Amino acid sequence: MVVSRIFVHGYGAASPAGWGIAPLQEALAAQTLLPPKALPRPGWDKPLQIRQVPPPQSRPAFLAHGRLRRTSPITQYVVSAALEALGGDEPLVANGSLRLGIVLCVMSGCVNYSRRFYDEALRDPATASPLVFPETVFNAPASHIAALLGTPAMNYTLVGDPGTYLQGLALAAQWLLADHVDGCLVVGGEECDWLTADAFRLFSRSIVLGDGAGALYLKRQSEGSSLAELSAISNSHVYTKRQTRTQAARQMRTELPTSSENTLLTDGLLNVKRFDAPETDAWQHWTGPRLSPKIILGEGLMAAAAWQCVAAVDALRHGSYQTANVSVVGCNQQAIGAQFVKGN
Repeated sequence: MVVSRIFVHGYGAASPAGWGIAPLQEALAAQTLLPPKALPRPGWDKPLQIRQVPPPQSRPAFLAHGRLRRTSPITQYVVSAALEALGGDEPLVANGSLRLGIVLCVMSGCVNYSRRFYDEALRDPATASPLVFPETVFNAPASHIAALLGTPAMNYTLVGDPGTYLQGLALAAQWLLADHVDGCLVVGGEECDWLTADAFRLFSRSIVLGDGAGALYLKRQSEGSSLAELSAISNSHVYTKRQTRTQAARQMRTELPTSSENTLLTDGLLNVKRFDAPETDAWQHWTGPRLSPKIILGEGLMAAAAWQCVAAVDALRHGSYQTANVSVVGCNQQAIGAQFVKGN
């Protein structure tokens, strides 16, 4: 669909490169694969390999909030990215003069605490901690963001494959155009755990999972300071018995607007031929510049789709590109794309 007058006013990230946009910028500019770290897997001598957000250099101030004392890593990542994206509008949300919507997108969600809770319940149900359970639900991180900012406005959590992040952008655009909210944070996040890393290893030993979060802050007004305009989002082309991933990716590609020569393609390639094949096929005739964040940062699932969008907006803000395409060929559900146009 063509999106009219929806502007990006801020972005934020937490990634295996570090906390904030700056480390992400440096990692993508260097084009050097970040080294993986070992993740112990119970019952195995040999650990799994992941790319994980490193510990912060100093304790983030937001962790002093009462709601965030026992939160899992995914909540810390999405809160950090959301606050960075919101920037100077945070006081306006706190005093009630700006209605802030929140769309959180996740795939595996709060898997750390889910694994911990069920592990405790299986070992001894009598001693399993009920304090852990609230942090196992998918919408826990979104509720923490709302509580921290003090916003009672619309707050949704979307669960799906990485393409769901672009669906989140489309939903936020609908809210803004319908005047349900004045601004909307769209956040995608994941956290690493041996359960998810082991699960992906069953499909390919070449995939290295990553974790973190990315966020875009959308508003209707350009206000002379927007970073980019969200100009188009394709339909979601789902994988079915009648439509393969390759066919869905081709359909997504055809729905994105025609690009000029100075258009950046931010794709979801992993440098794993079997998984990259549908997206490679869809963009086989692309001759312009391209960026592949997941090759550098790891397969961050929903966080990776958010990094793609953040990287696209950042390139428009600091580079000579006029437009940027984002291509997401999800791992098990859909192919979907978006286009951003350089801001004022």
